[in-house]
Amino acid sequence: MGINSESDIEAGLQIGPTDQGMVRIYISGDGVDLPMDFDPEEAEEIAEELRMAAEQARGIKPKRQR
Repeated sequence: MGINSESDIEAGLQIGPTDQGMVRIYISGDGVDLPMDFDPEEAEEIAEELRMAAEQARGIKPKRQR
């Protein structure tokens, strides 16, 4: 499965600070509990990557579905 592969899998996403001063991205779904902790600097880098991807996605015209 890659970035352009569609999936019917549903998952929940939570993002917030931990009591240890880390930023946690927590993904939960059918049989999956995935906590990922990042120091604040790493979290800011991830946020910037998300902003850049959103900007790029705005410029892409979706393919028509048949």
